Amino acid sequence: MTNYKIKDEQWPRIVEFLHNHSGVYVGKEDECRRFVEAVLWVARTGAQWREVPDQFAKWNSVYKRYVRWCDKDIWRCMHEHFAQDADLEYLIPDSTVIRAHPCAAGASQEKGGPPNRR
Repeated sequence: MTNYKIKDEQWPRIVEFLHNHSGVYVGKEDECRRFVEAVLWVARTGAQWREVPDQFAKWNSVYKRYVRWCDKDIWRCMHEHFAQDADLEYLIPDSTVIRAHPCAAGASQEKGGPPNRR
């Protein structure tokens, strides 16, 4: 199983949460599921939004919906709701599963290169 695919038995619990959260428009459940999986794909791979595979949706649509959900605090609420659930905790991206680029940790020089000087 890939880390961004939602199991069939898990989706009803997620969609129930979304239906009960104010400000969420679920629409067609299969499209909503592909959207959530696209966000998980971006979080797990670290890829740019423009690289979202067509199997999910158009990258710009995914990105715009993601931003709307961020503005409405949906992701944080979902994280808090499912973080303690052993069956769904792997779906919630956090710093334990997402790799940061080396420069995020202060690496600013190439291996063997000269040190940066101000």
